[in-house]
Amino acid sequence: MTHAAEAPTPYELAGSAAQRLAELTGVERHDIALVLGSGWLPAVDALGEATAEIDTTDLPGFSAAAVAGHSGKIRSVKSGDRHLLVFLSRTHFYEGKGVAAVVHPIRTAAAAGCSAIVLTNGCGGLKEGWQPGQPVLISDHINLTGTSPIVGANFVDLTDLYSPRLRAMCQEVDPSLDEGVYVQFPGPHYETPAEVRMAGILGGHLVGMSTTLEAIAAREAGMEILGISLVTNLAAGLSGEPLDHEEVLEAGKAAASRMGGLLSQVVERI
Repeated sequence: MTHAAEAPTPYELAGSAAQRLAELTGVERHDIALVLGSGWLPAVDALGEATAEIDTTDLPGFSAAAVAGHSGKIRSVKSGDRHLLVFLSRTHFYEGKGVAAVVHPIRTAAAAGCSAIVLTNGCGGLKEGWQPGQPVLISDHINLTGTSPIVGANFVDLTDLYSPRLRAMCQEVDPSLDEGVYVQFPGPHYETPAEVRMAGILGGHLVGMSTTLEAIAAREAGMEILGISLVTNLAAGLSGEPLDHEEVLEAGKAAASRMGGLLSQVVERI
């Protein structure tokens, strides 16, 4: 009796994706990865010269982008003597493809040699005085998805998950940057005003639908993590206005060039 070949583990799949990435980009090893969230796309042009751009679907284990404002591409960018691996989209937990699909880009980046990763997102802001289009550093997170990308009894320490060193570096570049705790809800519906109040009571300042699972997978892989949220709207119930995905993208576009400048300066120092 013949046995079917065993499916590759998520780590093996990431290894084959990294191998194919090196073939397609001509870059044997990347140094820093960036995942660009809603509205961040224009920021990528400030990072340096794109030496290659491929479709995510050219690599094993990736599926096509499912959200407006996200592009299913991966760009290899030369910034000084660094090779940046830029994901111009992400797979969200609410797409129902499973946690392994959400963190596959992160594991691929680690397998491709990246020692640091910058995770960005567009989110709702809870802190008084914050304005749409304002970048905020993520100091910590609360994961309300009820799940983890880590399989089995692998107890990963998350004490200083969002690197204090990288946050301090960002604040040297832009002293006006504030920090906050990011709360991930499962989505895809926006949070209710009561859920936003709950997030605030729990100690959250930013609410969104991404990032925490990716950060956990990045820590498991040994990467240093920087998280930056773009406050694209005031969270539900704070402005008295209904929430709108178009508004999120507009606020993102307005702030993206400023973000590109910040990212390029930070990447040089990582």
